[in-house]
Amino acid sequence: MDNYQIAENFSLLAKLMDIHGENSFKAKSYASAAFNIEKLPMQLTDTPHEKIFQIKGIGESSGKKIIEIIETGSLQALQEIIDKTPRGVIEMLNIKGIGPKKIHTIWKEMEIESIGELLYACQENRLKLYKGFGEKTQQNVIDTIEFYFSNSGYHLYPQVEAVVPQITAYLEKLFGPGNVFITGSFKRQLEVIEELEYVVKSTNEAIKPKFQSANPPELLEEKPGTILYKLLNGLKLRLYTGEEDVEKRLFVTGSSPEFSETFLSQYSKTDFSKTAGADDQPLFTQAGISYIQPCLREMPHIIDQAKKGPLPELIQPSDIKGIIHSHSNWSDGSNTLEEMAKAAKEQGLEYLVISDHSKSAFYANGLTEERIKAQHQLVDELNSKLKGFKIFKSIESDILYDGNLDYSNQILSTFDLVIASVHSILKMTEEKAMQRLITAIENPYTTILGHMTGRLFLSRKGYPVDHKKIVDACAANKVTIELNAHPSRLDIDWREIAYALEKGVLISIDPDAHEIAGFNDTRYGVLAAQKAMVTKEQNLSSMGLVQFENFLQKRKAAKGI
Repeated sequence: MDNYQIAENFSLLAKLMDIHGENSFKAKSYASAAFNIEKLPMQLTDTPHEKIFQIKGIGESSGKKIIEIIETGSLQALQEIIDKTPRGVIEMLNIKGIGPKKIHTIWKEMEIESIGELLYACQENRLKLYKGFGEKTQQNVIDTIEFYFSNSGYHLYPQVEAVVPQITAYLEKLFGPGNVFITGSFKRQLEVIEELEYVVKSTNEAIKPKFQSANPPELLEEKPGTILYKLLNGLKLRLYTGEEDVEKRLFVTGSSPEFSETFLSQYSKTDFSKTAGADDQPLFTQAGISYIQPCLREMPHIIDQAKKGPLPELIQPSDIKGIIHSHSNWSDGSNTLEEMAKAAKEQGLEYLVISDHSKSAFYANGLTEERIKAQHQLVDELNSKLKGFKIFKSIESDILYDGNLDYSNQILSTFDLVIASVHSILKMTEEKAMQRLITAIENPYTTILGHMTGRLFLSRKGYPVDHKKIVDACAANKVTIELNAHPSRLDIDWREIAYALEKGVLISIDPDAHEIAGFNDTRYGVLAAQKAMVTKEQNLSSMGLVQFENFLQKRKAAKGI
């Protein structure tokens, strides 16, 4: 083990001690030892143990630890502190602009334990609410994390979508517009994408020379019929190659293996030559079944459904009539309430549900009872000025650890609707999570259950729940289930929506917007909902203003509130 590796042990130990808020004098001494070790002209492994203690800047405690590292290859004190530090917190040391002291605040005060959670908090403007963090620091953290994630191998759908036009245009320039077809997980609208996939009508031998440039992508893998590259932005690009059977390859790669295998086994005589590029509707006409869109080509049972008749008309982004679940600068949003309302109206929407954070969300400047009254007064003033548009009074009320909401019924009754969400103490057993959620669902003032599992893609799995029991409870209590449209959430998972639709539970596609630009996230919620065969009639935010008002009035009447 060389001096650099020994110094790394001391440096990490010092940083982790600062993160835990432990003895600052010891932490500084270990950081100083790391600095001095790196500067040494000789290797410590070649130095007699007794002489290590004579080196300037190496005290008795550091000297003993150096010997321990040399003799055992590890440092017990370091391992012990690593064992009690969440992996994601240690990973934050890779983020430029935040040192150990700031990581201590992020972990201990904000209760954030992963880089993904930190990015989400920054996007919600929460970081700048804490001492020592300004808007510039927050933006630097966002930029650094996004760059860090770009090299992790996995990307959220919007991140890939942003570069697809550029990559498609480049490939079409190389191989011709009629010879390049997007396929794979992006075509199927999956939430997280590992590879951007294309079918290219060309051979491996013809393709590779065209990728030789001043900054060529990295060739990761080559097999007959496929080439995998890593682009400079970290995204993996897979090309399915060959000049024959393009249409069949496009169908197979654009479907899940389970779907394509079942389809081809049931319709083995399918003539792919009758299709033209990406237009594969003739395949389903040949089979005598309804057309199955690419986003639905996941599980084989959809084939049996298509045999019975036309599939439901899927919800479209244009079907969204209002913004439900949004945050203004009254809590942790960026824009004023008036700015948000005007922007929504200008976009052709009919209403805005303002649902700032509740008082337990102190980290997000949650609203006290006094501030709620002031905000409601402002909403009334704005509604008197807005013609053909309405702001609804709501709150994203924290579900406390016992399942209660964090306001009295008297306060809850002042809202047009209430979104109930879990934001704290996310580490729970399924039993605890269910007790907490069911109690909240049974509260008569809970209108919508927000982001059911608390998951964040690429960083947090979310707490375990029994989805069917949650749906049953929502059905019994006339509670709508949110499909949180933020690309990092998309929670409820589209795979769990079918049972909700079966039970007659409404879905609400909501952007959880913390700025005006966040309104656009409803589109990603719609793409996820399409995979669950949601129609506009099954989505709360597709209701027009009058229908939405009637829905809220009827629900309150039914609840006797």
